[in-house]
Amino acid sequence: MSDNINIPHLAKLARLSLSQEQHQAAKLDLANIVAMIDTMQAVETDGIVPMAHPMDATQRLREDEVTESVDVDKLQATAPATEAGYYLVPRVVE
Repeated sequence: MSDNINIPHLAKLARLSLSQEQHQAAKLDLANIVAMIDTMQAVETDGIVPMAHPMDATQRLREDEVTESVDVDKLQATAPATEAGYYLVPRVVE
């Protein structure tokens, strides 16, 4: 599988300048990564339910409650033009 890894092409895409030693190390590292992925893909996963998180944890959520209110009329009092609670602006798209 490591014969298929084109290190000079990957280095060019990443804009890296690799020495021959770094080239060989990168090729070995990528070959090991690909081998690990191949091993993981060979694992039988039929009937396994996907998890959103590795720990069986739930988030402690608080109840939604209104804590502040906004006086729309007061906020819109200084606006040049409003209608039904909306700000009116000049049309910019024909």
